[in-house]
Amino acid sequence: MMKLRNAYLYAALALALAGCSSTKPLTSAPVTAPAAITAKKAPLTDNQEKRWSHLDLVRDTIPGMSVDRAYELLKGKKAGKIVVGVVDSGIDIEHPDLQGVIWTNTKEVAGNGIDDDNNGYIDDIHGWNFLGDAEHENMEFVRILKKGDDGSEIYKKAKAEYDKEYREAMSEKQKIDFIANIDKTFREKTGKENYTVEDLKNLNVTDPNQNQLKQSFIQMLSNIPKEEFDQEIKDAKDHFDSQLNYNLNLKFDGRKIVGDNPDDFNSRGYGNNNVIGPVKEGARHGTHVAGIIAQVRSNNLGGDGVASNNVQIMAVRAVPDGDEYDKDVALAIRYAVDNGAKVINGSFGKYFSTHSDWVYDAIKYAAEKDVLIVCAAGNEGIDLNQPGGVERYPNDNKSGGPEISDTFLSVGAINYDLNQNFIADFSNYGKTDVDVFSPGVRIYATTPNGKYEFLQGTSMASPNAAGVAALIRAYYPNLKASQVKQIIMESGVPVNLKVAVGGDEDNLKPFDELSRTGKIVNAYNALLMAEQMSRKK
Repeated sequence: MMKLRNAYLYAALALALAGCSSTKPLTSAPVTAPAAITAKKAPLTDNQEKRWSHLDLVRDTIPGMSVDRAYELLKGKKAGKIVVGVVDSGIDIEHPDLQGVIWTNTKEVAGNGIDDDNNGYIDDIHGWNFLGDAEHENMEFVRILKKGDDGSEIYKKAKAEYDKEYREAMSEKQKIDFIANIDKTFREKTGKENYTVEDLKNLNVTDPNQNQLKQSFIQMLSNIPKEEFDQEIKDAKDHFDSQLNYNLNLKFDGRKIVGDNPDDFNSRGYGNNNVIGPVKEGARHGTHVAGIIAQVRSNNLGGDGVASNNVQIMAVRAVPDGDEYDKDVALAIRYAVDNGAKVINGSFGKYFSTHSDWVYDAIKYAAEKDVLIVCAAGNEGIDLNQPGGVERYPNDNKSGGPEISDTFLSVGAINYDLNQNFIADFSNYGKTDVDVFSPGVRIYATTPNGKYEFLQGTSMASPNAAGVAALIRAYYPNLKASQVKQIIMESGVPVNLKVAVGGDEDNLKPFDELSRTGKIVNAYNALLMAEQMSRKK
């Protein structure tokens, strides 16, 4: 059981929706929120699992963002189109469920090799690719090490981080290789690629170690399908191989293929207009993020986007496999701002930065141009505001100082379980550095080549919040970006629950102490507050 802390919550309101039109204000008869809501005990159905972030805490007893209720509220109300810049790994703009929602630069003539709109980017029809044909990159601390020991404190920190990360990557690779070999053994013994729980139960295993692992496999396959389990093994193998071959490899130079000087902000004119990237599979992350925001609703394909009826996705490729360059991020933000984006999603981040001022200037530039930036809080399961803690980039408060922008929103991730596991075990948190939380566990959305997958991370929580921001800006264009941020934070649902931070069941903290607001994003509430604020202007 969980309790809501505030009777003000719009999530508990009873709406009179009949006859809502483009001119009729959104109104409701407030009621007192229930003192307690019983958590859903039954497992989520397949449909609920694919759409849980759109469901409603009161009506469905699932802590989604009440997106479905929001669309009931908006029925008959007119809106414009909002351009959302997705700064990411690339987007499969050919995905069937993203057709019709991809931004097109109408000022540019496709394929003529001319910068028709004089924005500095030739043939940027659907956005820009600041990585060119590059796919993999070092981590920032590896790039620092490669520049040589200058005796600085940042070099010492980079060296310590490298040593730790390399040891962990080697250890984890050995573990996943071992699991993959056991999986291969079970496939051979059952004679099936997609063996089931029953197949394993009926399998006679004499080796004690294999028998112990068999029980672990039975437990895992009781929760997820074998195909999904196989994908998780593959993803883990790919991740640690990539870490060792590229991210942590001191001899690897991923930037030479781009052809610019990443330490010279004036060295521009690089990249190309291939916003998918050189390999479609490399755009998996960005395609998933774009789908959360914009995959077409109610078309019997995959999942539903938060704001698909009201957005155009501008693809800005600037996030490689590895750490992004500050230069690329700064220019990507400026590109999105200058070409009409009113919301920018940034599902990336790092803990070392050599040119953070370039990014801070870009964040301030976005604020000056009335653009909201929504950014993932990170997936290390740490308190970003603990004494002596780490600084995560990008952020809007230099070294813990005052905020430099009032249009930057940092988002952590929640789970659908209304218990101590409510905060995602991977999600970072922080009383000042994280603003709000939104759904980020097992989110179903588009991936390249017409596919869909469940992925998770604060990378998924951020576009859920960005989708709500886009809805507000589409229906209430007179509101400023700073007001949209205020609305998302103030209209969220506060939850009175102790949760296990970092997945540590021995470290329970009140959820309301893990962010500035102690709330989860709620589209329904936000639109009602936006209506009120809009009519006061």
